[in-house]
Amino acid sequence: MTLKNIDSQIAELIQKEISRQRQGLELIPSENFVSPAVLAALGSPLTNKYSEGYSGKRYYGGNEFIDKIESLAVSRAKKLFHAEHVNVQPYSGSPANLEVYFSFLQPGDKIMGMSLAHGGHLTHGYKVNLSGKIFNSIPYGVNPKTQLIDYDEVEKMAKKYRPKIIISGATAYPRIIQFKKFAEIAKKVGAISMADISHIAGLIVAGLHPSPFPFTDIVTTTTHKTLRGPRGAMIMCKKEHAALIDKTVFPGMQGGPHNHTTAAIAVALKEASRPDFKSYAKQIIKNAKALSQSLKKQELTLVSGGTDNHLILIDLTKNGITGKQAEKILEQAGIYVNKNMIPNDSRSAFDPSGIRLGTPALTSRGFKEKDMEIVGQLIGEIIRHINDRKIFNQVCRSVKNLSRQHPLYSNFKIR
Repeated sequence: MTLKNIDSQIAELIQKEISRQRQGLELIPSENFVSPAVLAALGSPLTNKYSEGYSGKRYYGGNEFIDKIESLAVSRAKKLFHAEHVNVQPYSGSPANLEVYFSFLQPGDKIMGMSLAHGGHLTHGYKVNLSGKIFNSIPYGVNPKTQLIDYDEVEKMAKKYRPKIIISGATAYPRIIQFKKFAEIAKKVGAISMADISHIAGLIVAGLHPSPFPFTDIVTTTTHKTLRGPRGAMIMCKKEHAALIDKTVFPGMQGGPHNHTTAAIAVALKEASRPDFKSYAKQIIKNAKALSQSLKKQELTLVSGGTDNHLILIDLTKNGITGKQAEKILEQAGIYVNKNMIPNDSRSAFDPSGIRLGTPALTSRGFKEKDMEIVGQLIGEIIRHINDRKIFNQVCRSVKNLSRQHPLYSNFKIR
């Protein structure tokens, strides 16, 4: 029996979502399009198997092949990232970060991560997140003038507050992060150095962004975004922390791993080891820089003035609209971004002053610099003429035309 036969409603909704992805321009920097090979692993009968424990040491029988799959994922990650130890079982990036904290900290201990409003992630100690509720969060930000990380200021804060973990990495920071400097600061105050590379993992393995290895104690990453894998996560660390991390992941905070996801991670890691992936990662950055230049020509204000990686943050304060308004009208035109806070934002996270956009997904579709110049023009047209229906309709037509030029999952059908 096919999905359409069993559940026509779900089949129809999936098909509509596929059509949305095909016909629109996906610019949310945390999203990407996985390969048919990754999709095949995700949709495999591996989802049927329960596998509490680790390779060679399971609490269930029948794991001969699951062990081999997980071992492949681990060995590929270690080789690709030059990591001493890798755990591929975390269900997602947020659980992975919490598993690191619970490995080394007690409730009330101090952690130091980038402020959400300045580009950090919820799990880096934001007050409404478990990381900020259980632990004492000391947030650092960016310089108000340059909108770049001030490493001297970070060091001053670290020496003043003496956190037990210092977190580097971000979810909305468009510039290079000096992981080695963070590790040096952590060492000076006796803290664990932790890097969350979820957004830039693909750029790191391609050699296009400084790596946190070998000097960082713990590295977490999701496996999608620029790495172009499934929605999963990994924790990588020095050998001295391996047993503690593994014990916290299982049985400390998780049960059985999602074996279909583990297999898809292994596939994505193999794809990332190929020469064409480096070309892809280079194109991500070329496209981001072309898009940023196009947006500047549209007289839009970019946080920090541009980008060094895959993402761009636009400050809409001078445009007289909010991030929420911009996200909504762009979505109606088939351009998908997300509202986002900007450094020192006077507005709330629910209706902030900025929008965040990135190039991994469109690069996967084959977009090049000239295409991104057009995308920037379309975004500018919408934002600068937000109430002009004629311009809006013109942009909608252009979006559909661009999408047709770069087909997505052409042979994929829901049956």
